[in-house]
Amino acid sequence: MTARPRVGFIGVGLMGHGMAKNMVEAGYPLTVLAHRNREPVEDLKSRGATEVDDVAALAAASDAIFLCLPGSPQVEAVVGDILAGECSGKTIVDCSTSNPVSTRALAAACRKAGVTFIDAPLSRTPKEAWEGTLDTMVGATEDDLERLRPLFECWAGKIVRVGDTGAGHTMKLLNNFVSLGYAAIYAEALAIGARNGISADTFHGVIQGGRMDCGFYQTFMKYVIERDRDAHKFTLRNAHKDMRYLVSLANESGIASHVSSSVKNGFATAEAIGRGDDFVPFLSDIVAELNGISKAGETPS
Repeated sequence: MTARPRVGFIGVGLMGHGMAKNMVEAGYPLTVLAHRNREPVEDLKSRGATEVDDVAALAAASDAIFLCLPGSPQVEAVVGDILAGECSGKTIVDCSTSNPVSTRALAAACRKAGVTFIDAPLSRTPKEAWEGTLDTMVGATEDDLERLRPLFECWAGKIVRVGDTGAGHTMKLLNNFVSLGYAAIYAEALAIGARNGISADTFHGVIQGGRMDCGFYQTFMKYVIERDRDAHKFTLRNAHKDMRYLVSLANESGIASHVSSSVKNGFATAEAIGRGDDFVPFLSDIVAELNGISKAGETPS
C-alpha cells in the first residue's frame, strides 16, 4: 500500500460519515458509494470525495475499503461484490458490528483471492466519529495494523489490537453485551423503583458520581431525566441484532447463555412491539409501560 492509499468507504451513516470526513480531510483520496441519504454523500463530495454508483467501481478506485454497515448480511453481500472483480492486493476493513463466525469465513474467502480482511469495530458515538476520537478494537496481524494505523488514526483516539481477524468483532460483542446489559438493568431498576416510590431523579441522585456511574449511564439517564432523545443514538433494533449475534456466538462456543439470552429478549420485545427505531435509553419507557407505569421512574398514582 502506498503512503497515501486510495480509500473507499461504504456506509456513510451516523458513524461512517464522520470517519470518512476525517480521512478525506487528512488528504486521503476518498471514494464513497451512492446512497439514498444524500446529505452525508453531498457533504463528503464538497470536501473532495468522489461518488460512484456501485461496489465494483468503488473497489476498482480503492486500495483500502472501509465498511460501516448494519450487520453481517450486508457485509457478506458487499464483500461478495468486491471478490467478484479484480481485487488482489486490496484490503477490506469491516468497522460494522458483525458476527465473528461470518467474519472468519469472509477472511478465509478473501485470503484465497489475495485480499486482506480486517475487522475494526467501533465504540463510542457519532459525536466522537466526527471529532476523530472513536475507540476501535482491531482484529488483524500486527503488521497489517501498523500498515493501516495512519488511516485509523484519522478517526480513532484509542486503537487496540485484540487478536487476529474475528477477534475485533468478538470483543465488540462482549463490549456491547456489557453496555446493553446495563441498559436492561437500568430500565428494570427504574421500573421497580417507580412502583415503590423511588423517582428517576432520586435514583439518579444516588447513582451519579458513585462507583456505578459511567459514560453509558450518563447518556442513558440524560434521556430518562432530561428527555434528550438524542443523548445516545443507537437504535433498539441494532441492540437486538448485536445481542442475537452474541447469543449465537455463546451457543456455538458451548457457553450457557442465561444472562445474554435474557438481555436479548428484552430488546427483541422492544422491536416486536414496533419500537425498533427508538434509541436504547427508550428501553426505560418500554419496560415502564409494560408494567403499567407511564414513564420510567414515574411513580404510578
